[in-house]
Amino acid sequence: MRNILLKTPARVLTIGLSLVCGLAHAVTVEFQRVAEGVYAHVGDTGARTAENEGLNANIGLVVTPAGAVLIDSGATFQSARHIAEAVRKVTPQPIRWVFNTGGQDHRWLGNGFFQAQGAEVIGHAGGEADMKNRGNDHLQGLKAVLGAKADGTVPTLPTRWLKAPDERLELGGVVFEFNHRGGAHTPGDTMVWLPQKNVLFTGDVVYVDRLLGVLPVSNTRQWLATFSVIEQLNPAVLVPGHGRVTNVAIAKADTQAVLLALRAHMKKAVDDGTDVSAAVKSFDTAPFMRLLNAAELMPGNASRTYLEMERE
Repeated sequence: MRNILLKTPARVLTIGLSLVCGLAHAVTVEFQRVAEGVYAHVGDTGARTAENEGLNANIGLVVTPAGAVLIDSGATFQSARHIAEAVRKVTPQPIRWVFNTGGQDHRWLGNGFFQAQGAEVIGHAGGEADMKNRGNDHLQGLKAVLGAKADGTVPTLPTRWLKAPDERLELGGVVFEFNHRGGAHTPGDTMVWLPQKNVLFTGDVVYVDRLLGVLPVSNTRQWLATFSVIEQLNPAVLVPGHGRVTNVAIAKADTQAVLLALRAHMKKAVDDGTDVSAAVKSFDTAPFMRLLNAAELMPGNASRTYLEMERE
């Protein structure tokens, strides 16, 4: 064996080692059962990395007699392939429908893979402009982190757009209700309610275990309006956009409480004429420092909420 290795060209060895390393660090997608015929992959709660291939978010799966329904398609063409392989471990049914719950990269940049497999991709029209505006920026950001693991990814929009605040579709005999209240983390954020299963997929409306992110495109007022739908539905099982499968009480503590506190503090600061820097520094972060990423994200969340309250 030693003689063979010594005679092997260095370039071949380098390629072989690269392949082994790539396999060693491939992302693992695994769907856990949350109800009869309903599954969730719980992604990393940290940042996007080459190891997680941008899949730092949760993905949903619903198996119907007529085919599988995927809730969010992953961050890249390659991660979408990993998702499809994980689905095959759950069901032999083909993925016939994909729903994008919002405009963040890991919600929809895997669309191209599933469209090529014949799936119909559905999204809410409230997110169309955002997806068009930020899709290429998302992809460039992913390439900077993932390198070759982002190869083959092309921002691919849904082929079917829902338009009403509440829409009901029956896919494969299973009822899906879609709730959109003008956006949240992104303008297209839409929740997927399975009334027959008593399960709610919230997309980026709910973060648990880690701090939510207020983006320049976020709208905290509409975010809270969307959250009120969760309270009305009162699902037995809540699959958040980020963090473990949970319930309404934990969602309120980890998401709703953050938004309410930010808006109340920043409204008072704006009304009192306090400048943004002082308002950010005086915001009490202590109740939320238990959440992952809080130290990094809270200053930006606070400043963007202040700017939103100024516009209101």
